[in-house]
Amino acid sequence: MASRSRLASAMERLDERVDATPPDRNRAVDFLRVAAICVVITWHWTLSVNHRRDGQLVNPNPVEDVPGGWLLTWVFQIMPLFFIIGGYANLTGWDSVTRAGRGAAEFLRRRLSRLLVPAIVFAAIWVIIDAVCRIVIDDYAGALTVMPILFTPLWFLGAYVWVTLWVPITARLHRRYGIGAAAVIGVVVIGADAGRFGLGQEWMGWINTALVWIFAHQLGYLWRDGLLQAAWRRWIFALGGLAGLVVLTGIDVYPRSMVSVPGEDISHMLPTTAVIASLAISQVGFATLVAPALSRWLRRRWPWRIVIVLGAVLLTIFLWHMTALLIVFLGVEALGFTPGAEPTLEWWALRPFWLVAPAVVLAVLVAVFAPVEQRVRPGRRS
Repeated sequence: MASRSRLASAMERLDERVDATPPDRNRAVDFLRVAAICVVITWHWTLSVNHRRDGQLVNPNPVEDVPGGWLLTWVFQIMPLFFIIGGYANLTGWDSVTRAGRGAAEFLRRRLSRLLVPAIVFAAIWVIIDAVCRIVIDDYAGALTVMPILFTPLWFLGAYVWVTLWVPITARLHRRYGIGAAAVIGVVVIGADAGRFGLGQEWMGWINTALVWIFAHQLGYLWRDGLLQAAWRRWIFALGGLAGLVVLTGIDVYPRSMVSVPGEDISHMLPTTAVIASLAISQVGFATLVAPALSRWLRRRWPWRIVIVLGAVLLTIFLWHMTALLIVFLGVEALGFTPGAEPTLEWWALRPFWLVAPAVVLAVLVAVFAPVEQRVRPGRRS
């Protein structure tokens, strides 16, 4: 009876949040944020070949083993989209702070606390686990050595913190120059890649590692301020970015896959290349094209409930999803099974298991650690 009462109370609070949603809120942005993280998690769990190599847990992508698999990465490499959505949300947050007469310090305090507090808890828990393992396990080499993929979420979080730190400057540049600000950053991105690949200045790749995500974030500003309102502009971005992908990946230096592939000397993600910037242009175009239909669908109660529930704990889900995978992986090994290193028929047949089992473990982890995110996530409209 008590559990039913708690469930009824939770559903009542959820319905109150659904009813309190402002009519002008862009629900498509919230949905795409949740969908982007779900795609990343699904890829990590089911479309990476998670196995041990010389004792280390690795997760290479089997793109080269799937005919035309590289083309799937043009759809499912959605990290640029997350930064676009971040730009939309951060500009909304920046406007809220400045309207209240506050400045950069207040904006950064709010945003960074929501990002960093759950991450610090995640890191602290793993420091403790690592210390205990060093004491009780002989020849234990450390989590960073044995299972570095566990900390995959932290590179993204670091990149997102980076672009957030620049919001007080990039938001002002956007308000003054609009599309021109994004265009200048895009030109610099192209120039950095030209220097890296054309002149052999490899260090220039790190310029783009810093700038490409800021560029994608800047595209979110354009969406937020209605500068992509006209359908023809959305189509220009969608098809123009797609054309850029075709042209750039036709150059020998650029791989066709948007994710790292074993055997390739270059990955578009690190150091980040102009190809990811082109992907971001295409994604903001297509996202804004489907947004009106998505927003209409999300006025139904059941999908909007799901978005609200997942959105409230999204950072917790992202931070702990590889831990959930590790727990299942170790459990499978303890039962005497060895996850394969090749995408065989058996590997494909087991994909549903590697989606469902980590999801169950992740649900428990979220129940434990979500309160941390909730404490630093005040009610908001951004």
